[in-house]
Amino acid sequence: MALQENQLLTVEDWLAACREGAPVLDLVAARAQRLLGDSPAVAWIHRAGPEDLRQRLQALELIAAAAPSRAALLAAHPLFGVPFVVKDNIDVAGWPTTAACPDFGYLPAQSATVVRKLLDAGAVLLGKSNLDQFATGLVGTRSPHGAPSCVFAADRISGGSSSGSSVLVGRGDVAFSLGTDTAGSGRVPAGFNQVVGLKPTPGRVSTAGVLPACRSIDCVSVFALTVDDAATVLAVIEGPDGADEFSRFETGPAVLAGKAPGARLRVGVPAIPVLGEFYTAPWQAALRRLESLGAEVVPVDFTVLHQTADLLYEGPWVAERYAVIEALLRDSPQSLDATVRKVIQRAEGLTAVDTFRAMYTLQRRRSQLAALWGDIDLLMVPTAPRHPSHEEVASDPVGTNSMLGTYTNFVNLLGWSALALPSGTTTEGLPFGVTFIGPPAADAALVSWGRQWARAAAMPLGSTGRRGPSSQTGLLPGSEATMPLAVVGAHLSGLPLNGQLTERGARLLRATRTAACYRLFALPGTVPPKPGLLRVAEGGQAIEIEVWAMPQAALGSFLALVPSPLGLGTLVLEDGTAVHGFICEPFALQGALDVTDFGGWRAYVASRRNSPAAD
Repeated sequence: MALQENQLLTVEDWLAACREGAPVLDLVAARAQRLLGDSPAVAWIHRAGPEDLRQRLQALELIAAAAPSRAALLAAHPLFGVPFVVKDNIDVAGWPTTAACPDFGYLPAQSATVVRKLLDAGAVLLGKSNLDQFATGLVGTRSPHGAPSCVFAADRISGGSSSGSSVLVGRGDVAFSLGTDTAGSGRVPAGFNQVVGLKPTPGRVSTAGVLPACRSIDCVSVFALTVDDAATVLAVIEGPDGADEFSRFETGPAVLAGKAPGARLRVGVPAIPVLGEFYTAPWQAALRRLESLGAEVVPVDFTVLHQTADLLYEGPWVAERYAVIEALLRDSPQSLDATVRKVIQRAEGLTAVDTFRAMYTLQRRRSQLAALWGDIDLLMVPTAPRHPSHEEVASDPVGTNSMLGTYTNFVNLLGWSALALPSGTTTEGLPFGVTFIGPPAADAALVSWGRQWARAAAMPLGSTGRRGPSSQTGLLPGSEATMPLAVVGAHLSGLPLNGQLTERGARLLRATRTAACYRLFALPGTVPPKPGLLRVAEGGQAIEIEVWAMPQAALGSFLALVPSPLGLGTLVLEDGTAVHGFICEPFALQGALDVTDFGGWRAYVASRRNSPAAD
């Protein structure tokens, strides 16, 4: 049976189809055609025209024809054939950028850096999505093009400002989308549409070619159906950019770990959560899941965080929005949504003194809150306190919007990273999401944690009905320097000493085998029992091992735990590559039991039903 385009939901679906030789460019053309009549018009502002799409697909066909293999094609173009959309405050060359204000629209000659990177990676842009005008709002209702609804309930808002971007992913119309996030616009809509919202550390992803909201703290964010999809997209678009004065790409740890060896991950949560009645039960379920994943739940006083959040709209940062549209406000104020105009015009009463006072206040709070990361490893918060209806927003547009920023407004002001994830369902049948917040440059570590959460939650992908635990495929965001380390015994996954790796932030890269030039011995008298691996000139076999990525900064403390006669040397793998790994001094193997024929330590341990697992 031929593959149908409606079977392809995730980035990984599209890439797997490409790897298997499916005609992905024909399939994406079919997807674009179907969406003309089968996707809510209110979610779109601009769609790729037939000629735009034809030219793009023809260019990709030439690239595919020149590639020696599908593997080579995807290595060079890791998003080949994957359909996506961008929020209409992100420039695409030759397409109008309006920010949901037609009178403001302009025609950029050059695409935003993030768009160029995605196109270079082979992705196919299907259009630009609706938003709260000038990205001012968390409701998704402030647009002349209409108000998209939650993909689960027509009477509930989609969340904003990245409303269209989240809805099109939540429906499975596109595999991923770009939004922007200043106050929570990449997180609140993710929570309301049961998708992943990855908000990078400010500066990690270029905002060159993105119409500013608050230029000093804006982020380009990613919506996707799985954590791995979002991570792959972030890996493509991140990096320094000389065209963006606020670009400051920094890497951090690959994995979140307790502050001390053997310590549990410490997750801060609001000591007194602000929640609507239908969110209480799923929040409690989220706390139980957190504990089931081995984390220590730490109540945190959010008073200073809430005070910091208030600065975003009550302080002078609203003047950054004013700076973008000052001429429009002066010459054509009727062009703006009434609520957007009211919010931004607050800047007219601000003074330079107000600005500096607020900057001092923010710096003081940044200093206070920096100490928080000594007590916890990350925060978990409800993505939003509750899910308003369109009617509620209409009756109180400003108050409802402010409520939605309770757990989002402070994050970019503090320079932190965040990942919004599906978590559960309310008794009303609506999605409930949580957001994990990390310190600056914790993006890769949040992805690693998010994978664990997604596997445990096993939530459906948006409104598609498919359940999707994280697949652990695709690219990963950049992280601190690591080195591959091969382990052969009790450091293997699930065995007694594996915690010495995980507590240092090491992550499993792959399970593989050595070249066929080793023999494995059970060392006598070791606790826990340990093997010794010896390279031999003849008579060797391939031995099962695991290769882990060990942070270089943690290698010294790890090696201090390795007892004689074991040490670190070079192992040759079955594919001919060499990595650092455990070896044994030959003198210690005299009289040791040769267990090579088991093919690996795990199999030998399994054969000793009444013996403890060992290294």
